[in-house]
Amino acid sequence: MKKVLVAYFSASGVTKKVAEKIAAAVNGDLFQIEPAIAYSEEDLNWMNKNSRSSLEMSDKDFRPAMIKKELNLSEYDSILLGFPIWWYVAPTIINTFLESYDFSGKKITLFATSGGSGFGNTVQELRNSAPDAHIVEGKIMNMASAEDIQKLIEEV
Repeated sequence: MKKVLVAYFSASGVTKKVAEKIAAAVNGDLFQIEPAIAYSEEDLNWMNKNSRSSLEMSDKDFRPAMIKKELNLSEYDSILLGFPIWWYVAPTIINTFLESYDFSGKKITLFATSGGSGFGNTVQELRNSAPDAHIVEGKIMNMASAEDIQKLIEEV
């Protein structure tokens, strides 16, 4: 059986719950992508153009600092990468994560939570951060039903 890493970023806890369900279903290891400075509710106010998340997402080159942790990617056959959709794409901290480790030759299947939008240009925007990896769009997993998880697993 493949050894699976389920890496995720969750600002409010929604994506974390989905990642935990997926990791349990695939018997995978969880890896939390943590910002160096946690996001407050005010930071996440997408209606405020001066909120932290709005400012970060308006600059595609911005890379929020993250807490760097030991991660031996050679142990994993498959990687599932989860995050909330912000402004129709992955938060820029996902680029920070992909640029912080060597994903060469790895297949990365994405999953996301969203208030209504899809992946948009996420795959294209992440490819520059892990050019030697194979990044594929997985599923929007708001409910993380058993059926949704099964469909995601089939893509791994």
